[in-house]
Amino acid sequence: MSKLPKANKELGQHFLRDQKVINTITNDWNHDCDIIIEVGPGPAVLTQKLSAFHKPLYLIEKDQRFKEKLAQYTKEENIFIQDALKFNWKDFIKEKKIENKKIWLVSNLPYNVGTLLFTQFLQIQQIQYMTLMFQKEVGDKTYLRQNKNQMNGLLTLSLNYFDSKHLIKVLPGSFSPPPKVDSVVISYQRKNDPIISIKDYAQFNDFTRKAFSQKRKQLFGVLKKYYPVEKLEKCFNQISLPPTLRAEALSFDQIISIFKQLNEVE
Repeated sequence: MSKLPKANKELGQHFLRDQKVINTITNDWNHDCDIIIEVGPGPAVLTQKLSAFHKPLYLIEKDQRFKEKLAQYTKEENIFIQDALKFNWKDFIKEKKIENKKIWLVSNLPYNVGTLLFTQFLQIQQIQYMTLMFQKEVGDKTYLRQNKNQMNGLLTLSLNYFDSKHLIKVLPGSFSPPPKVDSVVISYQRKNDPIISIKDYAQFNDFTRKAFSQKRKQLFGVLKKYYPVEKLEKCFNQISLPPTLRAEALSFDQIISIFKQLNEVE
């Protein structure tokens, strides 16, 4: 591998250099997708491998330094030098005429905006597959771990819209420069029929934020700030939930049931 450039601390850059991790990421959904989008490709560590699949490859990169390097692997018009958080996905999908294509999104997410980007990706239905690297503490909140999960808002959203699985744990030494925390790579496949549809995403997301805003407090007490007590009592009775239950102790199905009843969503 060629020498990696100096990382920009302000952009939270840590460049992957572990070949095993690189191969794990780039071989995840390469046979299933029509189109590949990489967010934050940087010095093209993953891009080089992704370009070898000879599928349309789009790159979104904030750091202007890498434009020339990235142009070695895809057409210049497929490179977007801009902040991924501000990227207009709707216009992009329409302009490129890829409304009916299966997109595989790949990203080594910047730790400081990983959650924000993840929730943005959840809402883009054309993104059928994702292979994402997170700070481990954040990534662990997006998939079911055997006997280790406490329910949280991010996991609730993730479970509704995607099937997900752990691919590989990544230690600090796999990067240049090494971060101070471990990382994790998670694989996602979008569900064809999520229980809560995308059209209700804003309402669903708002509910999970409220429900888990004080997750160690009794859920009934937290929710009565937002819903009439009579409605809450009826809801909890119908689902046979004690009012003393905390949000983090709920199952995914219980959260869905509470949301549907309180918000009258089919």
